[in-house]
Amino acid sequence: MSQALTLARPYARAAFGIARDAGAFAQWSDALGFAARVAADPQAASLLGHPALGGEQAVSLLSPEQAGGAFRDFLGLLADNRRLSLLPEIAGLYEELRAEAEHVVKAVVTSATALPAGELDSIKAALKKRFGREVDVETAVDAGLIGGAVIAAGDTVIDGSLRGKLQRLQAALASQ
Repeated sequence: MSQALTLARPYARAAFGIARDAGAFAQWSDALGFAARVAADPQAASLLGHPALGGEQAVSLLSPEQAGGAFRDFLGLLADNRRLSLLPEIAGLYEELRAEAEHVVKAVVTSATALPAGELDSIKAALKKRFGREVDVETAVDAGLIGGAVIAAGDTVIDGSLRGKLQRLQAALASQ
């Protein structure tokens, strides 16, 4: 995985630079997301790795209809360098670069049950205050948490779940 990220990083930076210069962050996000989903599909991945598949055919397969010429050229470069399999990593790194440029922190709030909108707004406001940036919140449900929530934002993880508290209590009791 780390090798794939290392190989994908220069391509993600190049895509980010092209999108920044064109003022097209959202369009590139959509196009890269589409291409990454296609490339991650097992059937498509085997097809993309086939030596008989030409670069133009791969670009056609991976390009959304609304993609511009610059995106198609980018995919052509990836095809020429046999790097189409890196599209999921490239898309993820691109999104990190975009969030940094737009001063947005992406947070994932995982709770035992679906959170009411008011509670989610409170969490978003607290995270905005803590990070001093806009916060893009994504939610997930994990019944195994028993209660509470786990918030992952960048390198920060806040575990306020009942499962986490029980694990910390168990560790404290075991160390005595």
